[in-house]
Amino acid sequence: MEIATLITFIVYLVGMLIIGIVSYRLTSNLSDYVLGGRSLGPGVTALSAGASDMSSWLLLGLPGLAYATGISSMWMCIGLLIGAYLNWKFVASRLRSYTEVANDSITVPDFFENRFRDKGRLLRIISALVILIFFTFYASSGLVGGALLFQETFGMSYNMALLIGAIVIISYTFLGGFLAVSWTDFFQGLLMFLALVIVPIIAIIELGGPADTIDLVRSMNPGYLDPMDSMTTLGIISLMAWGLGYFGQPHIITRFMAIKSVEEVPKARFYGMTWMTISIIGAIVVGLTGIPYFADQPLIQGDVDQSEKVFIYFADVLFNPWVSGILLAAILSAIMSTIDSQLLVSSSALAEDFYKALIRKNAGDKELVWVGRFGVIVIALIAVVLAYNGNPEKGGASVLDLVSYAWGGFGAAFGPVILMSLYWKRMNRDGALAGIITGAVTVVVWERLTNAKIIPFQLYEIVPGFILALAAIIIFSLIGNTPKKAIHEEFDEAVEKDL
Repeated sequence: MEIATLITFIVYLVGMLIIGIVSYRLTSNLSDYVLGGRSLGPGVTALSAGASDMSSWLLLGLPGLAYATGISSMWMCIGLLIGAYLNWKFVASRLRSYTEVANDSITVPDFFENRFRDKGRLLRIISALVILIFFTFYASSGLVGGALLFQETFGMSYNMALLIGAIVIISYTFLGGFLAVSWTDFFQGLLMFLALVIVPIIAIIELGGPADTIDLVRSMNPGYLDPMDSMTTLGIISLMAWGLGYFGQPHIITRFMAIKSVEEVPKARFYGMTWMTISIIGAIVVGLTGIPYFADQPLIQGDVDQSEKVFIYFADVLFNPWVSGILLAAILSAIMSTIDSQLLVSSSALAEDFYKALIRKNAGDKELVWVGRFGVIVIALIAVVLAYNGNPEKGGASVLDLVSYAWGGFGAAFGPVILMSLYWKRMNRDGALAGIITGAVTVVVWERLTNAKIIPFQLYEIVPGFILALAAIIIFSLIGNTPKKAIHEEFDEAVEKDL
């Protein structure tokens, strides 16, 4: 391990902790801790949303998938780009205006309760439970990715690598809350972007240029450059269905709630989609160039678990130790930028949606902030236990597998409810509750039945989950009571503010 790479890593980590300390001084109440006082500009909103969205999947999972399967991985990326654009277009500004109108809601469960006047608080509790359950899996995927990075870079054991990564991430999320998370994600997003531009360009130059690179990949297996290679109709639907997940990801849509104003959304959308498009293309090219470059190396085509290290190998062999340290820090950025957001949303669910709603209704802001901070520790510890049992080298799930499950869970449970609550005035509390439960349960059950071979075909669980949740929302809303006049008036006000 080069001392230069180690120094670069340490400087990067210290920088993240400094942002956490500065943000600590700027955080005085729960709204600051959970939503940054709705003060984010378009650049920070866009890049922090993108960085928290992509996680270790962008620098480990996607390059690994492209390395293992070739250009057919593009179907997932097309679905994600379409889904992200539609999310920015139809959810961002409407959710920003509606959460402010709906009693200044600061969390997703808070919005559901206020939107549908749920005095029994069942909507808040069920949605907060869904957040806690699926985010433990999501956060554990990032911790697995971080452990693989530290393990490969520093030669330490998986368990030690897992512990170090967890301590750093918990520290600045604990201190600074939403502002720390958003600003660190902004800088991490820039670093990820630069890494995914630099690495594929240098790799292509090393292989003799674009034409030679394409010829080398084709010579190894023509199927690597065939988007339909080994693909079925259901396979393409499953990959593109990842785009459906965007509408229900709490750690992404809270950025929409936190942007300074509705007028800033178009600018943020442009920044976010540009960042995402270039980053995804870069990640795929990293995987494809790795096929000929590491033809004689210990990476294994077809084995996604091993292939997820392709970016790490490139950072090590293409650059001097100082640059290598920066590129490896980019992977850590991708990991940290998602876990910190997930921990923050989960801790806000504990503080605002359980502690204040059920235990201490008169709890003050400072008390709730500290409940949130300690919630970060508790949730992170559960994720660490899951990650400890999930070492891919010992048969645990890959980063991509863990992300897939959590992404599908949120997309099916919250996506239809968010969309319909923003655009259908007739939707009521029973429809929202039925949609959340139906979506979440379908994802869990479908995944189990598929693994047990009871369902004889492979279809990403978000597809049936999303469809059935939509059906449940419509059916239960129509057979239930019509929403009261006050709810209709609030809906109209939110729409007017969005125009």
